[in-house]
Amino acid sequence: MSNRVVQGRMVTPEKLAELVEGESVLEAESITDADRDCPECGGDVISVGYMPSVTEFVTGYKCQDCDWSADDRE
Repeated sequence: MSNRVVQGRMVTPEKLAELVEGESVLEAESITDADRDCPECGGDVISVGYMPSVTEFVTGYKCQDCDWSADDRE
């Protein structure tokens, strides 16, 4: 699993998923580059796939430089 720096702090995939979700998650995959820029500050965006519950899989996106985050829920 790869750790990344987000807003000046090193985070694990689980911690990144918690930042996006706002609460604990069951499991998280490795962090990857999202190949997109932050819509708020233009910074680099990273992504992580995670399971917030037993029946759901979500891909979360987080800017490495500011508070912006989103997920792929419709």
